[in-house]
Amino acid sequence: MADQQRIVVIGGSAAGPKAAARAKRLAPHAEVTIIQKAPEMSMASCGYPYFVGGFFNNRNALLSTPYGEVRDADFFLNTKDIRARTETEVTAIDRAERKVRCRDLRSGAEDELSYDKLIIATGARARKPPLPGMELDGVTTLQSMRDADFLRRIRDEGNIKKAVVIGGGLIGIETCEALQLSGIDITVIEMLPQILMFLDWELAKVLENHVHSKAANVITDVKLAGFVGEGGKLKAVRLENGTELPCELAVLAIGVIPNTDLAQGAGLEIGTTGGILVDEYMQTSDPHIYAVGDCVELVHRITGKKTRAPFGDLANLEGRVAGENAVLGNNATFPGTIHTGICKVFDFNAGSTGLSESRARQEGYANVVTVVNASLDKPEFMGAKLLISKMVVDGDSGRLLGVQCVGPGDVGKQIATGAMAILGRLTVADLVNADLPYAPPFSLAIDHFIATAHLMENKLKGRLNGVNPLDFKQRLDAGAKPFILDVRTPEEYDAMRLGIGETLIPLGDLRQRLGDLPGDQGREIVCYCKISLRGYEAALVLQAAGWNNVKVLEGGVMAWPFRREK
Repeated sequence: MADQQRIVVIGGSAAGPKAAARAKRLAPHAEVTIIQKAPEMSMASCGYPYFVGGFFNNRNALLSTPYGEVRDADFFLNTKDIRARTETEVTAIDRAERKVRCRDLRSGAEDELSYDKLIIATGARARKPPLPGMELDGVTTLQSMRDADFLRRIRDEGNIKKAVVIGGGLIGIETCEALQLSGIDITVIEMLPQILMFLDWELAKVLENHVHSKAANVITDVKLAGFVGEGGKLKAVRLENGTELPCELAVLAIGVIPNTDLAQGAGLEIGTTGGILVDEYMQTSDPHIYAVGDCVELVHRITGKKTRAPFGDLANLEGRVAGENAVLGNNATFPGTIHTGICKVFDFNAGSTGLSESRARQEGYANVVTVVNASLDKPEFMGAKLLISKMVVDGDSGRLLGVQCVGPGDVGKQIATGAMAILGRLTVADLVNADLPYAPPFSLAIDHFIATAHLMENKLKGRLNGVNPLDFKQRLDAGAKPFILDVRTPEEYDAMRLGIGETLIPLGDLRQRLGDLPGDQGREIVCYCKISLRGYEAALVLQAAGWNNVKVLEGGVMAWPFRREK
């Protein structure tokens, strides 16, 4: 009977304990065992950078329930009637006998456990390239509690003056902030042309500029060549261009590799991305074995292709599905991911969901339409903060493909709204009248998300001829000579301007100064203001007066990711 089953879970970080708890709740008499290699269990690994950075000081908070009880072996036994064996490694899976071979890492003793259903949640390990100097004292990752303890000790002791973070992804940027807040001089090295590859370049550049403003250096488009040491200790990081950056600490944050050794040793199928192959039930190629978390590959719900998504929230959702199916049979499903993510970057936030513009084009969408919107997250009188969003749409169907958002405002709300709209396969026509909650403490009367959809609707209907800031800058660098019209006030212009050859004509004066515009009404004119709301109004004025090649710089001054004159 299902309630007498023996369920063994390999891995005790996020997905494994969730699977075990779900199985036990649905089959209270099942015998459920978790085998965990590390000393700790249920670690909130996404919280490691914030522990290192001193956002909180209680280490146990990373291991505790919402009501403050540490989730250790005693907790699982006493509270959930789940047996947890920590500091125990599974060395082999015998599929024919349905047994796992275990070794106690403290005593070296070995034994076997039988299972009716097995759930593999072995996670992933930090990617470590075979470079000279990897063994030096001072080279680390931020993948485990041990790593977090090491970096927190460095923070508390205050002896390290310079550090390099290798990798400009989520963990790299979060680690950069954590160490910079500790008073350490930080440089981030990224081999790709930008940080945070889930964003398109122009929004990633806004974030890079913000990181620079916080006294942290960012170097992109350069590869790491190795580490330089003296007496076994790290002294510098060497780049492929020959540059050496002196440092006493280097944190590798260049991604993770699925831990599939056990699965491969047992003959389970591995997917094309390197993760364990599972179906919608989180079942592997063996009907008695499920796999969940960072060690598996998933389906991308927009493209239908296989992908990996090593995120803590998805790991928990996958574990819930596998735990249910292990005891009740395959009735719960996990449909896949759209790669929704968010991170904190000093005073800014950055998030995305769905496809970026570059990814949508790579996936073969023939008519990708985008728009950039810069505006506030709530009224000025309620402490408004800036948001810069980019919406990506399939121009043929009007279907939303992706949303990106950065800024100090409520980015999470924008990304959550976008994620649900994508999952609902909503179109721009659905979004322009979305019924979202409104009150001044929470949003503008027309929420930033809806306003972005309005811009997209105007663009799709030919009412807005918008130009992306990156595209515009590239055309200027290539020699284009449009008439550039800044319609802000003189005070705004004096305080901050782009310095790209613009002409200032405030919007209120524009109708009286049409004679100051090019006499050739076919000449390209690009209008903008602080966020290009007035720029759009200026474009309408000029079109009504006969100019027929008028464009609007999307996002205005606030979304301009390049150097400004002042």
